[in-house]
Amino acid sequence: MSSLSLPLPQARPTRRAAFGKIVHNEARLVWRQPTGLIGGIAFPVVLLFIFNAISAFRQPAADLGGLTRLDVYVPILIVFSLGMLAFFSLPVPLASSRELGILRRLSTTPVPPSWLLAAQGVVQLCVALAGVLVILVAGVAILGTPVPKSPGGLVLSLALSIAGLFPIGLVIGAVAPTAGAAGVIGRVVWFPLMFFAGLWLPLELMPGALQAVAKVTPLGASVTAIQGSMQGQFPSVVPLLVLAAYAVVFGFLARRLFRWE
Repeated sequence: MSSLSLPLPQARPTRRAAFGKIVHNEARLVWRQPTGLIGGIAFPVVLLFIFNAISAFRQPAADLGGLTRLDVYVPILIVFSLGMLAFFSLPVPLASSRELGILRRLSTTPVPPSWLLAAQGVVQLCVALAGVLVILVAGVAILGTPVPKSPGGLVLSLALSIAGLFPIGLVIGAVAPTAGAAGVIGRVVWFPLMFFAGLWLPLELMPGALQAVAKVTPLGASVTAIQGSMQGQFPSVVPLLVLAAYAVVFGFLARRLFRWE
């Protein structure tokens, strides 16, 4: 019995090491082609400082419930970061790997092709968390935006936002025949959804009908949940359920539609 059990402890570190190498390679590609780092971290932070430089954005506004426009835009920029990663940084490399035949070649090795998918998810998750942290720290420590008043609600909102957005990127990566097509589909999806996230007009200033539509979109629900958490209220159940629904539906679609070849 003891001799039969000896190979098991040796196999596990080997699988972990193999997966670790794939994650490391994907991270190197992200560093060499830093589109996700620029769009998911640098660009939102630059926008945050630009908004802070506009004096009107630092004044409390009655139509925003006494908040400043800068306070309102912090959660919007967090969702901007997550959306850039979900709709561009995640699907484009996956479509490129299929286009170049990397996934097909992986299918002939002991390494499951799904590991590349998982590794890309791990890398983009790390970038997402780094982007959120940079935006929050820059806002609170440098620009004086309020500290999030419901940390638990914020963590839950971020987790469900990522869970709801990333599968949409996987579906884009699943249906796009090439990396270029994935980028085009990502832009077609991203721009209207960012409107409903409040990038051009905060949700509070939208007409009632647009607010109702915005709150059932993935980015609008993310902004609603994150903004409530930052203002001291545990996020309401509606945006959380909306995000959970997107996670389930698009997670299922991504699994059914994804092609390795």
